Amino acid sequence: MSRWTVNNVMTTPVVAVREDAPFREIVDALEARKVSGLPVVDRHNVVVGVVSETDLLTKMEFTGKAKHPRLFEGRRIRLAREKAGGELARDLMTAPPVTVMANTPVVTAARLMASAGIKRLPVVNLAARLVGIVTRSDLLKVFLRPDAEIRADVLQALRHLSVAETCQVSAEANQGMVTLTGQMEHRSSVETVVRQAQRVDGVIDVIDRLTYRHDDLAETLAHLP
Repeated sequence: MSRWTVNNVMTTPVVAVREDAPFREIVDALEARKVSGLPVVDRHNVVVGVVSETDLLTKMEFTGKAKHPRLFEGRRIRLAREKAGGELARDLMTAPPVTVMANTPVVTAARLMASAGIKRLPVVNLAARLVGIVTRSDLLKVFLRPDAEIRADVLQALRHLSVAETCQVSAEANQGMVTLTGQMEHRSSVETVVRQAQRVDGVIDVIDRLTYRHDDLAETLAHLP
């Protein structure tokens, strides 16, 4: 079964700015590429941060306001005020950067984006050098996989289970929705098969039309004290 990784969906080559890039150059790069953020690299092409429209807009937010922090000012406001006074990428960027490698599963990358609350991940090699970038929209490409590929991967995934009756399970895919039919020996086997199908890249949901001969789960519960 093929597993999609960041390498399958990332954009490369990727535009980045040097850490000494001035404010106007960053704005020009964002506008030219029609993107909302860019990786920041040092002279060795190592990713040192990410600069986004949000980082740059702090300059507008604090225009005309006092440059020095106020009493009891929160950390977020203090950091934003410091960025507002920056002129170079190294002063404006968000650091340290959250990055991934090309062999990272797309599911892992999606979870990392969600937990970090970010929209893009620079992709790096073992030396932390920039090789690409992956965005939220890139990760959604996994759901554009052809139904024939999804069906083949579902069947292959089921064959790897230790449940003997999976050879009797049929799978059909329609726009990412997978329907499973067939008869299993035990109810627990049905749940195992459904979970396995749900893990296949590109599967939006699984319609369970499997039947079973013995409800072993109910029997187990009946014997509990």
